[in-house]
Amino acid sequence: MWPYLAIMLLAAGLFPSLERRYQWHFFSVLPPIVLTYLFVTALAVGGLWSATGEVRTAQKALTDHLLPMLLFLFMVTCDLRAILKVGPRVLAVFACAMLSILLSIVIVYALFRGVLPQDGWKMLAALSATWTGGSANLVAVVQATDMPQNLLPPVLLADALCYSLWVLALLSTGSFSTRFNRWTRADGRTYPELKAPTTQPADPGGILLWLGLALFVALAVRAVAPSLPERAMLTPTSWVALIATLAGLVVARTPLTRIPGPAPLASALLAMLVATLGSQSNFQGMAAAPLFVLCGLLTLAIHIGLLALAARVFRFDLYLCGISSLAGIGGVASAPVLAATYTPILVPIAVLLAMLGLILGTGIGLFMAQLLRALAP
Repeated sequence: MWPYLAIMLLAAGLFPSLERRYQWHFFSVLPPIVLTYLFVTALAVGGLWSATGEVRTAQKALTDHLLPMLLFLFMVTCDLRAILKVGPRVLAVFACAMLSILLSIVIVYALFRGVLPQDGWKMLAALSATWTGGSANLVAVVQATDMPQNLLPPVLLADALCYSLWVLALLSTGSFSTRFNRWTRADGRTYPELKAPTTQPADPGGILLWLGLALFVALAVRAVAPSLPERAMLTPTSWVALIATLAGLVVARTPLTRIPGPAPLASALLAMLVATLGSQSNFQGMAAAPLFVLCGLLTLAIHIGLLALAARVFRFDLYLCGISSLAGIGGVASAPVLAATYTPILVPIAVLLAMLGLILGTGIGLFMAQLLRALAP
């Protein structure tokens, strides 16, 4: 078991470290989290370790506990009051962007449900979670719906490809904003100047404190979840994810947030969890990859059309539309970068919208799973 854990830790830290050290353009196309999954999957298929009982026990223990831990830690960094301060207009654009993504996924599933795998609804539910929140929400929905691990690579591939194409497209739209705003009749009002959240360097004591608190929360919610009622997608696993999210939001309002460490620790645990999931994978589901990539591209195209229509009806400007869309599809890692290319005043808004998506992503993914399952043939 210990050699397996050592490999997981090394794999989880490899690509984030390379990105931070060298900042290669390659990582804007394939994010470190995707490379980590594919790298560990290749090691698993190559037979670097055997799926012994001890290794399977370690894999189950890691997936069961890391998920509530990282959801709790991600939520601790959220400031709901700051999100609400961005104003109803900004939140309206974000809501339209999110709803257009979800409606696009429903349309695409209705078109392709006859040719997708039997669990294709789980794949699109997972995609809806990561395109409204992020990778942590995707993992939560994958676990809650019990999606087979061999179907995860096509989802990650479609996510990475569509995300990369959309980022490139949005980064080139700055010069187009005047014509777009004229078409939508946007009024061009200024945005409230919000301060970007500041982060302090984490110290060893803070890291250990947050690690212990996150583990305590994970153990507590896992003890409580089996006793809660099950309704459709509200399985014990989904209860674990939702309660851990709520616990993080509660702690976010306490003085504990003054102790630095939850954000980098959550990112590290996410990389570790993705590596663990990759270690259980195989390439059996990759036959569905081309079809699912097509589904992802069509979903993105419909989303763009619906969001442009909403912008025309409600007079949204291009900057807010682009940031709101990428806050869901790309998350906090890319939305602020896009905002900075538009105007620096939008950077904190991009961060706040991405964090709002992270809060909602798991619940939305579980709702979409229930809806898509009802549409399944």
